[in-house]
Formats: sequence, C-alpha cells, structure tokens
Amino acid sequence: MAQTKIIIVGGGFGGLAAAKALRNTPAQIILIDRTNHHLFQPLLYQVATSVLSPGQIGYPIRGILRDQKNTTVIMGEVTGVDKDKKFVLVSDADRESVPVSYDYLILATGVSHSYFGHDEFAQYAPGLKTLADAVAVRNKILQAFEQAEAEEDPSRHRELLTFILVGAGPTGVEMAGAIAILIRSTLKEEFRRIDPALARIVLVDMANRVLGTFSEELSDAAKKRLESLGVEVRLGHSVDQIDADGIVVAGERIVSKTVIWTAGVSPSPAGKWLQVEMDRAGRVRIEKDLTVAGHPEIFVVGDTASLDQDGKPLPGVAQVALQQGRYAGKLIHSRITGSSTSAPFRYFDKGNLAVVGKGFAVLQSGKVRLSGYVAWLAWALIHIQFLAKATLRVSVFVQWVWTYVTGQRGSRLIVKHHSSDVP
Repeated sequence: MAQTKIIIVGGGFGGLAAAKALRNTPAQIILIDRTNHHLFQPLLYQVATSVLSPGQIGYPIRGILRDQKNTTVIMGEVTGVDKDKKFVLVSDADRESVPVSYDYLILATGVSHSYFGHDEFAQYAPGLKTLADAVAVRNKILQAFEQAEAEEDPSRHRELLTFILVGAGPTGVEMAGAIAILIRSTLKEEFRRIDPALARIVLVDMANRVLGTFSEELSDAAKKRLESLGVEVRLGHSVDQIDADGIVVAGERIVSKTVIWTAGVSPSPAGKWLQVEMDRAGRVRIEKDLTVAGHPEIFVVGDTASLDQDGKPLPGVAQVALQQGRYAGKLIHSRITGSSTSAPFRYFDKGNLAVVGKGFAVLQSGKVRLSGYVAWLAWALIHIQFLAKATLRVSVFVQWVWTYVTGQRGSRLIVKHHSSDVP
C-alpha cells in the first residue's frame, strides 16, 4: 500500500511548524518553498539597519529538517491547486507547472506587500518581507549617507538624509527607532563633511496612533520614545503620492530619496487557487479545524487563513502561524495513525511586543502592560528563543551584546547583487 503523501507549501513559521509536528508520522512529506531558507521575519528590520547580517536570521530549510527522514524539501513555486484531482502545480528553474499529487495539503503561503491599489508606489518605496528586501533597504539607507558625504551642494544634504517610513505598525515603529539609533550610536563619528545627527526620520500613518493593536497607554509610550529619538511622527493622514522626489501627505511635499513601505500586506493567491470563500482582504475562510469547507484534506494556516475567535479575526502574527501549523500537523498525524482526534483549534495569545530603539520596548499580554527596559529584555529573550537553530541564537545574542555595549553594527556593507557587478 502506497504511503500517504502530505504536501506543505511554504517554509515559514506555519509550514515549518507543521513539518516538525509530522516528524514521526508514517507518511511521505514534501515541503515546497520558493527559497531554500526559513526566515525569521520579525528581525528583518535589523538586517535593514545593519545590526544583523542576513545569515543570522535565515537558515537553510534542509538544514533544519536534515534529521527528519520522512521529509523532502523542494525549492520551487506553487502556482495553482486542483482540489478535486488533488495535485498542486509546481514550477522551478527548468520546469513549468508540474503536477504533484497529495493526500493532504497544508498551505502556509504567507503574505506580500500591499500598496492599497497604488502599485506605482512600489518602485519608489520598497517593502520589507524577504532577505533581498532587507539588503536592498540596507543599501538604500547606507547609500544615502555616502551620497551626502560626496555631495558638493550642502542644500541637497537635507533631502538625501531624510528617511520616510510609511506605516506605523510594529515594522514601521521598529525601523524608525533602529534608524535613529544607527545614526546616533554608529554613524555620527564616521563622516567628515556631513553630520549624520542632522538626518531627518519621518514616520507617517493614516491611523491616529502608532502600534494600533496595542493599548492606548503603550501606543503613547512608543510615540513619546520615538519622538525622544528625534523621529517625526505624523498621524491621521494617508500618503497621497510617492515618487522619486519623496512623498505628498496632507497636501505637503516631503522631499526624500529614501522612502520605505512598512504599511499593509496582502495574502497569497491561495484563495484563488482553491476557488473558495475568502474574506475582504482575500484570505481563505477556514473551519475550526483549519480545513477548507468541503475539503477536510486541505489545511490553510498563518497569514493566508481567516479564522474568527471570540468574535474577532486572529491577527497575522508569527505565533498564530506557529500554533496553527503545529495543530494541522498533529491533526493529520492523528488521522493517519488512527489516534484520538484533536479539539477545534484555539489560539493562545502570548502577547504582543515591539521594540522602540535601544533598551526600550512595549509588551502587552492579557492585563499585563509594560514599557521600557524590562519589556525590552523580554522582547530579546523571546526573539532569541524562536530563532530556528542554536547556532543562530548564540550568534545573534553575541551580536546584540556587542552592539549594545559598543554601538558597532554587524554588517554595514553596500552589496549589489547584479551580474554586472562581477568583474
């Protein structure tokens, strides 16, 4: 009798958690991802601001699952699903739309940038979802200082050293604080013709407060911390225009050569592949056991899934994806082995965290509200814990301590990955 075949699409938090939960399952597991690495996305902004190098937050998926003999890793892109014939279409470097059959399917395909109908903004305001994005943003920030140092016209220094972040959620707040610390602690002594401390950092959002998912008290604390770091926080107005010369917000032109998009996201096209019910954002509506209605063999987890709990939709955070991936894997294991089935999925909220510069964070967990150094220590410990491998935990911990004590960064290289750059 042929072994049960399980396909997992996506090697992020949800997909990797599902694979690990299936490590003892008598089945053939295939994990498919467009890249060869698992990425710890919450620390992408630290690569973008030169605290960490790309190799400190990414790790090869094959290396993580090397001892899991029932699992094969395929680097390819899933472009469609036939839920009736039970196969996915996979494309790689030399093949297009190859059908791969499954008995169970777990879609953990994540999200991409959303420019809210203004896709023309993308070329002027890169987002932050992949390692390539982080390196590109790092290049952009460091190049701004290099260009200002070389610029003979002092009147142009202001626009070159104005950094705009669009979106005041966790990514925007963390990026703004990190850029401020980069300027204050690292760059201020390294330039001779410009003063990096004169750089302008602007955080823009149409919402009325930063970190909207946090309590008003913690939101206010984060805003005050940003302002103490020299960040201009502009709230209550959407960005009307982004172009090569900066942005227009509330009718005002802010001239800048470095605009970074830290606002919305859009889910993968999994709902279109499956042709099932989706919410307004395009996420797949799933049942309480994380399956698609009418298809108990198809699971959707993480940011691509839409599930309400206690009357509210679950947030698109790593903890939701981790818990859903683990649940889906265990449920499939119980079905294959004939063991007792699980109760409906229920998310356990361990709280929200956001860091705002050096030694300061905000933490919200149940009735607990913390801001300051203690919250920052909790943030550091939790993030270290969830890195994929022990080697990464040690490396990141050492780098953080070194940066905290000396102000020196892990990687401030401007690297352009183009064939034309190779001699």
